[in-house]
This record gives sequence, structure tokens and C-alpha cells, in this order.
Amino acid sequence: MIKICSNPLPVDVVFHPVWWHKNAGISFDESFFYDPLRRVADERKMEQVLYDRFGSLGLGADYDKDLPQVGAVHLASGFLLSEMLGCKVEYYEDAPPQVLCAHRDSLDFDADDAFRSPAFLRLVRLIETLKSRYGYVVGDINWGGVLNLAIDMRGEEIFTDMLLAPEKAEVFFRKIAYVIDRFVWYIQTQTGSSSISVNRSARLFDYPVAIHSECSHTMISEDDYRRFFLPIDKEWSCRHKPYGIHYCGKDPHRMASAFAEIERLTFLDVGWGGDVALLRRYLPDTFFNIRLNPVEIQKYPYDELVKNIRERVMASGDDLTKTGLCCVNMDQDVTDRRIFEIFHVAEEIIKEHGS
Repeated sequence: MIKICSNPLPVDVVFHPVWWHKNAGISFDESFFYDPLRRVADERKMEQVLYDRFGSLGLGADYDKDLPQVGAVHLASGFLLSEMLGCKVEYYEDAPPQVLCAHRDSLDFDADDAFRSPAFLRLVRLIETLKSRYGYVVGDINWGGVLNLAIDMRGEEIFTDMLLAPEKAEVFFRKIAYVIDRFVWYIQTQTGSSSISVNRSARLFDYPVAIHSECSHTMISEDDYRRFFLPIDKEWSCRHKPYGIHYCGKDPHRMASAFAEIERLTFLDVGWGGDVALLRRYLPDTFFNIRLNPVEIQKYPYDELVKNIRERVMASGDDLTKTGLCCVNMDQDVTDRRIFEIFHVAEEIIKEHGS
């Protein structure tokens, strides 16, 4: 298995659009995502804001560059593939795009239609415009996950499908997986990366990791995961190397034994509340990206913050190059001081380990 990180305990943070709207005046309307001039200008503005406030922490390093980012790499926002698969999307000034469930009345669809959709063709035009202006493109676009997209397309009926029509549901999931796989290769061929927009921690690694979002897997059993989705993860771990899973739910440890069957699971996002020690027993060589709770992060007294971070990092093992920290979607209530404190706790742990 590839060791993806040579630096001990990397840390990153991602702010909610309401934070950016308040502190940078950025509106997350449709043009933010598709206007080529805004793509470059707003991403640079975001880097500048990060540099001005947190430059000493290593954030905002590209503040002085006009980078042709194909997608919003400072947001946790997956919506494009849902739109490509027939969902409508609503845009807001201070929130991520909202996917409206398509409530498809059938499991049957033509997967290739996604790449003939207006949503995908608009992306192609954006990329070609940026390439004609700059000669290259960078970044990537959050590609979501198989079950996430299935829920967007079918709604809660997908769970009934899994129970009453499992063979048809399996074909449905495989078609979605085909769309994702083709999309990921397209983006990675253009930019060299696929998952910075899934988790910005990916930009800190020595190799570009492909990260499959399994946010909705907290809603299914381990048996359902093994039947419908584990085979896809196994296949993708061989096709996309290094490979990772994003599990932001509170119970990734439920899938620990199943995850251990993925031959090359290089990265795992460990959702807040996940049993880190149990996961480490099953996945001794996997990089754990330990997620802090963005809702509660500002409420902790400092001593409790230290305790929470230390306990989870220690549960991950002694090799700090196998563990990272992140806090994603912090809103306007988080203070700059709390961001500095998160990084400070990590620095103290690194010093104590002599790394």
C-alpha cells in the first residue's frame, strides 16, 4: 500500500459558505461555479482571505496566483453529478448549492446521457475556456458517491428497491458507478487530481488520492454495504491508486471489518464519533483523516478541545504520518482564535512525538 503522507499530522480546515459570504463578501450563485472569470478571481480572493488571517498556519499559500480552478476547492459541495443525472440544483448567496431530488419513477436510465447533459457540457465549456486563456487547468470537482447519488435520483424509494428488487438496484448502482468512474478519469486527466474538492486534506498528500464519498452509508447496514457497495470499492481501489473513502457519519467503525477487505484502502475519513481505535485494529496501514465536529467546535472550552483531539490522535497510533486532522463546514460563529488553537494542539502533539 502506498504511504501517502510524509509529514506528521497534517491539519486543514474548510469553512461553510456563510463564513465566506460574511468574511469575503462572496456570493455562491451559479456564476461562482461556471463563470471563468469569477472562477479564477473568487478562488484567488478566498486564498487571499485565508492568507491574511491564517497565513502563519500555511493556509492561503496561493494568494498571489491566478489559478484556473475547474471547481470550488474551498467548499464541501457536491452537486454536479446529481445535476448530470437529472436533478435540479438551486443556488444561494451564503449556502452550498442544494440538490433537489429527482424522484425518478424507475431504476432504468441511460448512463451515457449524463455526458450529453447540459450540466456536463457547461463544465466542458468552462474547462476549454480556462485552458484557452491559461494553457492549463487545476483543481477538481466533488464527485459524490454511489449511494449519495442514488438517493438524489430516486429518493427514499432506493431503500425499498434494495429490499424488494435487489438485482435491479444493483444494476442501478453499477450504472451510477460507471458515470462516476468516467467523470473522475475525465477530471483527473485534465488537472491531475480528483478529490481536493471532496476533502482539502488531499492537497497535503504526496500522491493524488481518489476519495469516494459515503456520507449516506450511515443509513444502511453492513450487510447492505457488503452486497451493493463493497464490490465497487474493491474494484475502484485497484483502478484509482491511491484510493480512499470519505465517511463523515458518526459510525464508520460499523464497517471496519468490511473496509479491511478492500485491498488498497489508503485513506479513510473518520467521522466525528467514529471509534478510531477499533478502526485502527482493522486498518493498520490506512491513513486516518480524523474529522472534528464543525457544529460543536466553537463550544468546547480549550481544555476539552485539547482532550478530544489528543484522545483521537492517540487512538490512531504512534505513526503520525498515518493520521491527520480536519474540520469541515465551520460557520460564521467560529473564531480565528479557535482555528489557531486546533493547529497549536497538533503542533504540540508533533513535538511530543519528536517528529
